[in-house]
Amino acid sequence: MAKKQFKAESKRLLDLMINSIYTNKEIFLREIISNASDAIDKLCYQSLTDDQVGLNRDDFRIDIIVDKEARTITVRDNGIGMSMDECENNLGVIAKSGSYQFKGEMAEDNKAGEDISIIGQFGVGFYSAFMVADKVTVYTRKYGETQGVKWESSGADGYTVSNCDKNKVGTDVVMHIKADSEEEIYGSYLEVWKLKALVKKYSDYVRWPIKMDIEHQERFETGEKYDDGSPKYEYKMVTENETVNSMIPIWQRSKSEVTDDDCIAWYKEKHRDRKDPCALVRINAEGAVSYKAMLFVPGEENENAFTGDNKGGITLYSNGVMIMEKCDKLVKEYFEFVRGVVDSPDLSLNISREILQHDRQLRIIGQNIEKRIKGELEKMLRDDKPKYEEFYRNFGVHLKCGVCDEYGRYKDFLRDLLIFYTSEDRQITLKEYVENMPESQKAIYFASADSVKHAMSLPQCSEVKKRGYELIYLTSPLDEMVLESLREQDGKTFCNVVTDDLGFDSEEDKKAAEERDVENREFLDFVKESLGEDIVRARLSNKLGDMPCALTTEGGITLEMEKYFRRGPSEEMRKVRANRVLELNMEHPAVAALKDAYEKDRDKAVKLARILSTMSQMMAGVEIEDPAAFVGLVSELF
Repeated sequence: MAKKQFKAESKRLLDLMINSIYTNKEIFLREIISNASDAIDKLCYQSLTDDQVGLNRDDFRIDIIVDKEARTITVRDNGIGMSMDECENNLGVIAKSGSYQFKGEMAEDNKAGEDISIIGQFGVGFYSAFMVADKVTVYTRKYGETQGVKWESSGADGYTVSNCDKNKVGTDVVMHIKADSEEEIYGSYLEVWKLKALVKKYSDYVRWPIKMDIEHQERFETGEKYDDGSPKYEYKMVTENETVNSMIPIWQRSKSEVTDDDCIAWYKEKHRDRKDPCALVRINAEGAVSYKAMLFVPGEENENAFTGDNKGGITLYSNGVMIMEKCDKLVKEYFEFVRGVVDSPDLSLNISREILQHDRQLRIIGQNIEKRIKGELEKMLRDDKPKYEEFYRNFGVHLKCGVCDEYGRYKDFLRDLLIFYTSEDRQITLKEYVENMPESQKAIYFASADSVKHAMSLPQCSEVKKRGYELIYLTSPLDEMVLESLREQDGKTFCNVVTDDLGFDSEEDKKAAEERDVENREFLDFVKESLGEDIVRARLSNKLGDMPCALTTEGGITLEMEKYFRRGPSEEMRKVRANRVLELNMEHPAVAALKDAYEKDRDKAVKLARILSTMSQMMAGVEIEDPAAFVGLVSELF
């Protein structure tokens, strides 16, 4: 029996496949099982019109047989099988797909029903076996023929094909596993537990039962008894042929078959989550791109959610075969906490089936499921505010980052999902804030601090509160960046009560303030010189209420941003500082005392300026660099 050679281009393709196309060796089993499933699909379809097939739907199966001594793994199916010519064409010519041809013929004849979902498209998956096997032997017999065919190859050096005896229709793929090396323990694939795990991971939802001999321990009575009359037992290892795949995924079943509680139970078991998800989205879409999806918003954030493998993610399936465990192309990062599955027969997979050939279909699916996720969250916000607030505590940071990403590209999609504190126990959307604004209010006022309580106590808030206007309280530097990205809400701009003009002063007031600044310029310059680099300048303010002073900033960096940068990972980031401005309330006795000391006792005035500066830092929540020096200054006043 002469050995036949692969064509030159096929040789190169085979070498490329074994070494480059597939990034993960363990997917070889997925590919061989997928081919077996396709073969059964074809015979099952033929049985609809051919009563000679002699098999019912329940008779079809895929067997995985392990022989450790022979070092072989056999995948056996009772599908349609192959003739001699088909072995030559499908196995002897790499990238020639019999499944793809079958699918095309069905489409041309307009015979394809909804049940025909052929997995194989490229005719290369079979050769992934050579990643773990040094020899692959195929025994096959086509339905309607009496003669079997044997195809055998050790890789790129060629193959042999000959007649053989085979009692039943179908195909056996026998893979002789490579010897172990320093780089790879190939023998691990001969372990039943390992193969079972690979089936569960990649092929759990193949529609046909995948069976294996599984060993487990059973208890038997020995026939003897203890003194008290109770029976004695012994334990033996028993081998049983078991179905190791689930076959019909829960997301493929209708809502009448599977309740939401069933889906939640599946989620908790699959993701080992003890807490119920706070939202469930079930989709059955048909159209330009058909797909089914079952998505969950977890009940709480994973403590390691922002670190690589611990991120959430949606698993992508095509016809029940897992393609990507965490598909980052389905939803943007602002929804990356969503877990679940998407299954579509319409994906354009690349040659390795590990990634997508192009993402038009995926983009359509992603846009649709993002709208559904947003709709579900809006419904929760509308109908169950406390539950949404809990969700926002867990995942609000994702939405905020999404607003800021890509220069605010997604801000309008996400803005209605953002909520902000207006008191210690009340959060509202920006839309609600604007709807509640009195006609006299021209801007959306906000204050930033490390807590709502602290923000509410800022002296700059007093003027806004006096007028009966509501404030938004920000508790994170990211919140400020969010408002900067949003720019406005329903035509109303944002006003930082600490750094911006509140818009309350008339032209006469502003002119009087300018004259007052000119009148006190030397005094303010003295305060600046007394404090050195602690501030960039001192100025008078009429928005401090009954407080003597306050610390504010000018420029793009606020105090809250400075605190954020100080916790940054790099030394350069930690050096970022805001341009601090000391605001003084000339109506307050403490500032009046400073002014008096400036005119009569400059040394005392320097100490008072430093005390007021430190007090302003304390009110702003800024860390005091030398508390002992502050205590010393205060002590000198007694």
